[in-house]
Amino acid sequence: MGRLAKCLLIVLLSWSLSWAWSLPAEADWTIPMSFSNADLHGRDFSGQELQGSEFSNAHLERTSFAEADVRGVVFSASVLTQANLHAADLTNAMADQVNFAGADLSDAVLVETILLRSTFKNTDITGADFSDAILDGAQVKELCQHASGVNSKTGVATRDSLGCR
Repeated sequence: MGRLAKCLLIVLLSWSLSWAWSLPAEADWTIPMSFSNADLHGRDFSGQELQGSEFSNAHLERTSFAEADVRGVVFSASVLTQANLHAADLTNAMADQVNFAGADLSDAVLVETILLRSTFKNTDITGADFSDAILDGAQVKELCQHASGVNSKTGVATRDSLGCR
């Protein structure tokens, strides 16, 4: 091995060792998990911290996310029929094209959540906070027909968060 190659190897080795020793002993962030395309029918994620995880295209019928921290989670194109999302924090989540038929979104926080093309047939939204959520006009009209209550965490009325008239 040539002298230049040896020097380069020593520099790279010392750099990688110093980088490894500078890492914190314990990380203070959660590593997002991916459940994309999974069949999680009936699973219980109640109260769990799942920030930034991905559940896109997943079958989540009757799955419970009650009181879970699902901020920034991606639920795109998933089936959440009859799911329990009571008091879940979905702030900044991506829940476009999701089927929420028969789901419990009561007291959920959906602040700045993207909900375009999602369906809410027979969904309980009592006390849900939709502040700054991205919805289309037809969705808002449908949700306003059943909107009531005040969110226990944010203190925002569901009707106000949707801009109901």
